[in-house]
Amino acid sequence: MKKLIFLTSVILMAFMDISCSNSNDLNQVMISGRQLMVNDEPYLIKGICYKPVPRGSDKADFSTISGDLELMVEAGINTIRVYSPINEKAVLDEIHQAGLKIIIGFGYNQSGYYDILSGSFIDYVNTYKTHPAILLWELGNEYNYHPEWFEGNIENWYKAMNSAAVMIHENDPAHPVTTAHGELPDSLALAMCPQVDIWGMNVYRWDNPGSLFDEWKAVSEKPMYLSEAGADSYMTISVDGYEQGNNEQVQADANRNILNAILDRTDICSGVTLFAFSDEWWKAGNNDTQEPGGWAPKSSGVPYDGTANEEYWGIVDIDRNKKMTFEVVREIYHQVH
Repeated sequence: MKKLIFLTSVILMAFMDISCSNSNDLNQVMISGRQLMVNDEPYLIKGICYKPVPRGSDKADFSTISGDLELMVEAGINTIRVYSPINEKAVLDEIHQAGLKIIIGFGYNQSGYYDILSGSFIDYVNTYKTHPAILLWELGNEYNYHPEWFEGNIENWYKAMNSAAVMIHENDPAHPVTTAHGELPDSLALAMCPQVDIWGMNVYRWDNPGSLFDEWKAVSEKPMYLSEAGADSYMTISVDGYEQGNNEQVQADANRNILNAILDRTDICSGVTLFAFSDEWWKAGNNDTQEPGGWAPKSSGVPYDGTANEEYWGIVDIDRNKKMTFEVVREIYHQVH
């Protein structure tokens, strides 16, 4: 009988250890005032936008995930933001094992691939809501710039986004809902989307987004983060001592100023996912070559030439060679906690 009691106790203790480990592994994500919290501790997003597309392609390919994660960890990155769901558990597992979290973005109309229009996004939420890598669910990316996608009426998007947020809350109370809004949301967006928990904003205000934070403080008590910010490494003109052409110095200088301005206001801002991890050769024309150009809405605020050269935004190039800005990111992200 003593042996049986002893064995039962050992089994029970082992089960409790496993249960506790799994509970901790889930990482409860909450909102407290203006603060994002993970396991009751403040969480500052030191992030990067990520879409690994190889040379010659326009499709995401996660075959480089192991090496990419090593570089991210070296740079002090703790959060990845993706624009479309990753339906590969092994990739999510590896992100978690590297100690990073992920913001999963859902598009409105992605031909039924976990999108908002079809409602299939909620299937993804229910499949992966217990995965410990998940930080936030994100709805849309700068859709406020595109009323033409919503029958010419942006209110149609706001209604769809708020309804999607309600569905997520009903199915997954453990992770907040965000969006990647183009610039500061106006009163219409805020009024129509009360179910958005934390507002992400894609903001390009030259090399200093600092004025944004008091503007946000004046219109909302919710938390916010910068879902995109940064600079590219190509100058279309020579200006302010920066030469035209490939110019890693301009990107490094601008990102230093941008990151310092953001991380100086953590009383308001929950961090940033800097745009972007690697150069994206698929954005301006020929997928086999890197070329200036491309187009992005509201991009006249890109430092220091006012032009978003869409294929030059990586902190590493397409072959994962570190650009000058990598060291800037590493230095700043490792300084803040």
